[in-house]
Amino acid sequence: MFGKTKESWLIVGLGNPGREYERSRHNCGFRAIDILADKLGCKIDKLKFQGLYTQVNYGGIKLFLLKPMTFMNLSGRAVLQLSSFFRIPPQRIIVLFDDISLAPGRLRVRGDGSAGGHNGIKSIIGELGSQDFPRVKIGVGAKPNPEYDLADWVLSGFTAQEEKALGPALERAADAALCIIDKGTMEAANRYNGG
Repeated sequence: MFGKTKESWLIVGLGNPGREYERSRHNCGFRAIDILADKLGCKIDKLKFQGLYTQVNYGGIKLFLLKPMTFMNLSGRAVLQLSSFFRIPPQRIIVLFDDISLAPGRLRVRGDGSAGGHNGIKSIIGELGSQDFPRVKIGVGAKPNPEYDLADWVLSGFTAQEEKALGPALERAADAALCIIDKGTMEAANRYNGG
């Protein structure tokens, strides 16, 4: 099933459009997929399917990279439109996104699962009617205290120290997405989960 099948894959980075959100915790998915685009020598610059996307040849695989432009809570609309148009099933849609249950710099690769309170993932599950899609969670740190508003937290920026831990993690998140395609989710989890 894995390896160089000639099937199409979609990798989605989640975030919010707009300069004011660029460096926020919620935009780690955007940042990781931009790094991936650099590694693949392409730019995510075509506006369609309620998002910015590009198509690139990855070892004979037709690979689509997508940044939904709908704002986080409606991310699933762009994912559904592109995946329906190119007939990509949920099992070949990889989502990169922020996770407050992981410390900055940590990753977790999962093959499927619930939204875990993440509105972008909730939207994708709702639109696709499936939670059977692989994902790469990028740690952004927990709220400083239980009373802290979650929306304020995920829209806040990183400290200099957190940003230092985050840089290598974003690189590894991009690599983990390609590893899922090349070797499967289990191998990617073994290789990239943790610090």
